[in-house]
Amino acid sequence: MSGHGAPRTEIVEAADLRVVVVAGSWHDVITDGLIAGAERVLAASGADYRVVRVPGSFELPVTTKAALDAGADAVVALGVIIRGGTPHFEYVSSAATDGLTRVAIDTGKPVGFGVLTLDDEKQGLDRAGLPDSSEDKGAEAADAALRTALLLRDFRI
Repeated sequence: MSGHGAPRTEIVEAADLRVVVVAGSWHDVITDGLIAGAERVLAASGADYRVVRVPGSFELPVTTKAALDAGADAVVALGVIIRGGTPHFEYVSSAATDGLTRVAIDTGKPVGFGVLTLDDEKQGLDRAGLPDSSEDKGAEAADAALRTALLLRDFRI
C-alpha cells in the first residue's frame, strides 16, 4: 500500500491561514471522501477554508492559481483520475500534476496534492478516507498544505 511509512502527525494550529479546497467532480464517492478528509484537518486546525468544485482534474491548476492569486495562503487540490483504455489517463494525469507543480512554484504558495491517479475504482476507495479505507489522502493533502504554508511563513523576514 502506498501509505506505508507515512509519518504520524498532530494537527497543526493554523487559525490565521486562508485555504481553498479545489476538487474535481468526477467519481463523486471517492472525491467526496477526499473532501471530507481535507475538511476534518482544516476544521481541526482552525484554518479559514472553503471548498470549490471544478469539472475535472484538468481544471485544477488554473483554478488553484486563481485562488492563490486572490489571496489564499494555500490550496488543497483533490481529484480522481482512473485509467481507462485510451491515453486520456496519461494526458490528464500529466497536465494536472505538472500544472499544479507549476502553480506552486510560480506563486510561491503551497498546493496540497491530493490527486489520485488510479488503475481502478477500488484503489480510490482504499485511499478516500471512507470508513473502510486504509488511507485518507484528502486529510494528508490538507495537512501537507497547512504545514508547508506555516513553514514558508517562517522564511519571510
